[in-house]
Amino acid sequence: MNAHPPRARRGLFGHPLLTATIVVAALLGAGVAGVALANRGNSDDPATWHAATPASAAPSTRAKAAPREEKAAVESITMSATGDIIMGSAPNKLPANGGEGFFDSVEEGLKADLVMGNLEQPLTGDTGTSKCGSPPRANCFAFRSPPSYAKHLKNAGFQLLNTANNHSKDFGAQGYRNTVKALEGAGLEHTGAEGQVTVVTVEGVKVAVVGFSSYEGANNLNDLDASRTVVEKAAGEADLVVVQVHMGAEGSDKVHVKPGNELFFGENRGDPIKFSHAVVDAGADVVIGHGPHVLRGMEFYKGRLIAYSLGNFAGGGKTLSSDGVLKYGAILHASLKPDGSWAGGKVLSTYMNATGVPTRDDDNERGRKMVAELSKDDFGDTAARIGKDGSITPPGA
Repeated sequence: MNAHPPRARRGLFGHPLLTATIVVAALLGAGVAGVALANRGNSDDPATWHAATPASAAPSTRAKAAPREEKAAVESITMSATGDIIMGSAPNKLPANGGEGFFDSVEEGLKADLVMGNLEQPLTGDTGTSKCGSPPRANCFAFRSPPSYAKHLKNAGFQLLNTANNHSKDFGAQGYRNTVKALEGAGLEHTGAEGQVTVVTVEGVKVAVVGFSSYEGANNLNDLDASRTVVEKAAGEADLVVVQVHMGAEGSDKVHVKPGNELFFGENRGDPIKFSHAVVDAGADVVIGHGPHVLRGMEFYKGRLIAYSLGNFAGGGKTLSSDGVLKYGAILHASLKPDGSWAGGKVLSTYMNATGVPTRDDDNERGRKMVAELSKDDFGDTAARIGKDGSITPPGA
């Protein structure tokens, strides 16, 4: 368990940050707002986490959570999110000081009522099963950090990590189970297994978070019928639905979003626009993308924000390239009302330093400038408007 007790925080928009816990009864008995997990299934076997209903080709509708006796008193809650996080790669590419202080530069910028990130690596020892083989194949990358590194995520303020990506099973099913154990042991929530809907309660507002990717064992972004079904299920269990999605081809030349499927080394990484619009139609209130390792633009669709990629956030031990635009990332802040409507947001710029440590880019705000330009270029009338202060507003607002 994490030796450091949870710390009280305030979000960027002034709301108290809620402390994560999986002991629902204790939360209710104490009357303390917190984060509680639902529909995890057997946490020792991620393969058992399946949706309760099969995929359906029927037209999707926006499902609503059943009315609750006590309505949320808050006007809005604020969520923050990041792109790809790799803290290092054992045994030879780990950060200095055992990872202590790894997130210090960005900790203030992460503060929100619900803090999320895309964990693109397992937290495990060597399971003897690497996807790259032994000795490793050329141009194959398998990352892992010690399970104890979960405490660095916790201490930085993260509460929920997405595992639906192409590196979560770099060290096989056992490595993934070890990751789940490490996260839960540190009091962190997670989402990303097939059919998994993670529900957390924030200031009395139920938030469902669902992870998607194009990889086995995760919700498949290329199966739109199944994607709609799991989002509709989530919308029926919560007030707000957040979609975390690892989508799109990789590389410094992949900053633009275009219609159609994106392929990378023969893999179908999905049609980002079609997928994002489909899950919003099914009930998603915000879509948070990552995977291309570069920043991409943002748009509003039916009043819901779609952030197509938040770029590289951390590549400890020089595990991710920091050449050119690959070094830039962003922390997204999105404030939503309990009915899902937009209440404000902000883009905070980050970059990876020479050793891959996430660093705030306060002086230059290069990430914010990139997102503003790409949004305008790629989405025109539906583009999110990014102000010079990083503020996000819908078109026409």
